[in-house]
Amino acid sequence: MHNREVRFNIYFWLIYFLYEWLGLASVGDEFDRYFETACVLVPLSFVASFFTVKVLVPRFFVTGRRKEFWLYLLLSALVFTLARRGFHYFYIYPTYLPHALEEMPYLYWPKLLIDLVNIYLIVGLYAMFHFVRELYRQQQISAALKQDKVETELQLLKSQVHPHFMFNTLNNIYALAENGDARTKDLIYRLSAFLSYNLYEVSAETVSLEKELEFIRNYIELERVRYDGELDISMNLFQTMGDVRISPMLVLPLVENALKHSLGDEDAQRWIRMDLTRDDAWLTIKIENSVVEDRSTGAQKSSGLGLENLKKRLEILYPKAYELQLLEEEVSFMAILKIKTNR
Repeated sequence: MHNREVRFNIYFWLIYFLYEWLGLASVGDEFDRYFETACVLVPLSFVASFFTVKVLVPRFFVTGRRKEFWLYLLLSALVFTLARRGFHYFYIYPTYLPHALEEMPYLYWPKLLIDLVNIYLIVGLYAMFHFVRELYRQQQISAALKQDKVETELQLLKSQVHPHFMFNTLNNIYALAENGDARTKDLIYRLSAFLSYNLYEVSAETVSLEKELEFIRNYIELERVRYDGELDISMNLFQTMGDVRISPMLVLPLVENALKHSLGDEDAQRWIRMDLTRDDAWLTIKIENSVVEDRSTGAQKSSGLGLENLKKRLEILYPKAYELQLLEEEVSFMAILKIKTNR
């Protein structure tokens, strides 16, 4: 048995022992008699309870062998009742109540019924406490498993946010380094900061919005190299955000999606605008971008896996505390994410 179960049994049977001894003895001032009675009846009730709860229930009732359960329960009840009756009849009555032997035989059914009820009231009380504790323990285990599942799913979703980003970025920096481009040093620093955030911040439950936005700025600067100055990106904060905290890497899928929409074959103007506002209850992140038609297919880019992952993460992290709107038009796409910050 575990330590908690041992403590539970000690407390339960100690209280019952004190009741059988001091509780009943105080009525007739017969402390010796009831002490002897408690020393026998409490262990007997313990054996009956332990046998019923720990042997019969798991071995027969839980496994669906109900007929065998009831058969063994009746047989064990008969044995324990006769044992209790025998203790009273052959020891207590001759020692303390000898006149009772003249009034009733050993197999006197009203007394047998009383002994049966007395034993199995304790068995039932013990079983109730035992199964309530077991139910609580199972709920704790279930909650822990559910939390582990959620954490695992979140880590998986985070790992899917930018699977090819590192490969592309290293290729871009390598190409700049070969050409002696002055931006190489700055991009290596930003890549280092980007990786540091991924390694040390994303496991936290929340991060400051300022850290998240700095992470986004590094990501944008690393991606901007691919567009060679042809992509106009602006980020606008309309209130101070110093005390706002959010789950890490929530904004990145929206930015990735905006960049994806901006890819295309034409030399059209490409732009992304980020606006962040807040009030007492909500943080609002609005990201709007140009949509460039793919010349080879005539189709626009779809939102893809990133936004689907984001929706799943929002359902886990902000249940009934977020709004996500995706508005697609012919030449622009807008994502509006609202997160409740005063939960």
